[in-house]
Amino acid sequence: MTQNLDRIDAPTTPRIRPGRPPEGKKPLWRRPWIVPLFIFSVIYIAITALPYLNRETAPLMPHEGFSLYYPALIAHIGVATIALLTAIFQVWPWLRRTYPAVHRWGGRVYVVTTLIAGALGLIIVPFAPPVGKLGVTIATLLWITFSVIGYIRIRQRRYAEHRRFMLYAFAMVMNNFWGSIIVMVGMQLPFEIDGNYYLEAARWVGWVGNLMAVQWWLYRTAGRPVR
Repeated sequence: MTQNLDRIDAPTTPRIRPGRPPEGKKPLWRRPWIVPLFIFSVIYIAITALPYLNRETAPLMPHEGFSLYYPALIAHIGVATIALLTAIFQVWPWLRRTYPAVHRWGGRVYVVTTLIAGALGLIIVPFAPPVGKLGVTIATLLWITFSVIGYIRIRQRRYAEHRRFMLYAFAMVMNNFWGSIIVMVGMQLPFEIDGNYYLEAARWVGWVGNLMAVQWWLYRTAGRPVR
């Protein structure tokens, strides 16, 4: 007979590595990645999003016959920004354990903004260039799917599955960073390569690589208790 381990509430004793404090007891300074990631995200958003605020000079795709394209694009950028910045704090262990109510409400904000931003993204993606369109469509659908499943799992109190799918969703929402890096670095290389290859890679490598990294992390932390 099998048991659903996600529903077991009995306390477990975490494995403690020699020379390291127990999981959940690390001081704030032992997790220095949140602040740099947040700052980097804000800078990235400012660089990539601010040019779209001026409709006269914004690098818009052709959208003849769709008068709501620009408002939908601006709304997508704004709501997706909230989802991205909220997601960073949602994966912060210290905040989740110290202020669980903040984590719960942050999760609700994240899911709502993800659904809105994802829906708007699917509306405007038909006007995107053919290069990379399939990759960005799949990434958007997976982002929405992972976020919804993660929300459903926490409502069912299936904590391990909630953690897994929300980490998958985090991988998706953070994928654009790698795409921009690929394009910027690729265009600087002394090789005569069609820029479309970089643009196509930018729509795939980011989220595929992030998902692989998340799965590696899940395997690595499989023995830790989920609280």
